[in-house]
Amino acid sequence: MKKIAVFADVQNLYYTVRQAHGCHFDYAAFWADVSRQGQIVEAYAYAIERGDAKQQQFQQILRKLGFTVKLKPYIQRSDGSAKGDWDVGICIDVLDAAERVDVVVLASGDGDFDLLLERVRQRGTEAIAYGVPGLTAQSLIRAASRYVPIEGALLLRN
Repeated sequence: MKKIAVFADVQNLYYTVRQAHGCHFDYAAFWADVSRQGQIVEAYAYAIERGDAKQQQFQQILRKLGFTVKLKPYIQRSDGSAKGDWDVGICIDVLDAAERVDVVVLASGDGDFDLLLERVRQRGTEAIAYGVPGLTAQSLIRAASRYVPIEGALLLRN
């Protein structure tokens, strides 16, 4: 059975799924889908901490599914812009895990991760990308061993 490490870019998933489908990403369905491909031995969800009760409830749901939730503080700059980016942290964690597992699953449509998935594949680890069709960078799709569109059963309809 293949050993799988899962990495979910929560902010990217939230905004792209909402923009394309007007609903939410179904993390339970995602977990089930990935589990059919092997054994999930590591799973991380990267999010921004705003101290919001509803968000904390969502983070508990992720933990119950089996994710380790990694949080960064939400930073509001004096010019009105905001910062809350996990890209470097995700890259470090993926590269570390790629040495221990057979498959890396990245749930994000962010093209900044294309070089990461290329490197994972060069090291002989399968790299699967889950992303929203039309909002996932083509470079990320090309870099992945396999691309899985986020649609249908992976959506949480109200």
